[in-house]
Amino acid sequence: MVEKFLMAGDTALHVCDSEQGEKTLVLLHGYLESLLVWEDFVPLLYKKVRVITLDLPGHGISEVRGEVHTMEYLADVVKGALDALGVERCTLVGHSMGGYVALAFCERYPERLEGIVLLSSTPNADTPEKAENRRREITLVKAGKKEQLAKVAPAAGFAEENRTRLKDAIEDLTEQVFLTEEEGIVALLGGMIERKDQNEMLQKTAVRQLFILGKKDGYIPLEVAEKLVERHLQAQVVWLENSGHMGFVEEPEKTAQALLDFMQ
Repeated sequence: MVEKFLMAGDTALHVCDSEQGEKTLVLLHGYLESLLVWEDFVPLLYKKVRVITLDLPGHGISEVRGEVHTMEYLADVVKGALDALGVERCTLVGHSMGGYVALAFCERYPERLEGIVLLSSTPNADTPEKAENRRREITLVKAGKKEQLAKVAPAAGFAEENRTRLKDAIEDLTEQVFLTEEEGIVALLGGMIERKDQNEMLQKTAVRQLFILGKKDGYIPLEVAEKLVERHLQAQVVWLENSGHMGFVEEPEKTAQALLDFMQ
C-alpha cells in the first residue's frame, strides 16, 4: 500500500492505495476509526483487486472542515479522491458510518459505482433515541471527556465471545479514539444526526448492492437487520454468524471472500 496525501476538492486527505488491479475496491471506515482499522484486512484483497483506504475528514489525519461534516460533504470528498487517483468506477464498501457516506455517494454519483456494500451499516436514519445519544456524546466530547468513549465504544463493537481473542484489536481501536481530534468527532456526530433515510434511494437505484451483517451486532440488533433484508430484496446478503459490528476483524476471511465474490 502506497501512502499519499492529496487534495480532494478543497479538503486535504490521507489515502493508502495498492495501485494494482483491474477493479477497484474503496473501503470507508466507521465512526472513531481511521484507515488503520483495515490494516490486517487489506492483505486478503489486494492481490485480486486494487484497494484504496482513506481517513474520512474529521478522523485519522485528514483535516476537519467546519462544525458539521454532512454525509453529502463526505461523499463529495470521496469523489474528489477518486478523481485525483484517476479511478472512474469502483465498488464502495462502507463500514458503519462509512456506509452512510457510501449511501450519500450512491445517491449523488451512481454512475461511478460498480457496486455498494453496507458492512454492518443500514440505510435507516437515526431514531430519536439514537440522535439523542449522539447529542450526549457531543456534550461529553466538548467537555473534554472523550476518554469515556474510548472506555466503551471499541469493545462494544465486538461479539462478547470474540473480545478476549481480539483484545489487541480492541486496544488498537481504543488508541484511535484518543488520537481523534475532538472537533472531528463532533463534526461527524453532527453529520450522522442530520443524515436522511436512504431506504427508498436504495430500492430505486440500479447500483448493485451487498449487505454484510453480523448476527451478534450490538449496534444493529438481529431483528433490525432481518427487517432490513426483508425490505431490500434487490440486495445480496451475507450473514456473519459469529460477528458483532466488526465483522471484517472478527471473521475477516469470510468478509473478504464475500467482497471478492460480489466483484466478480
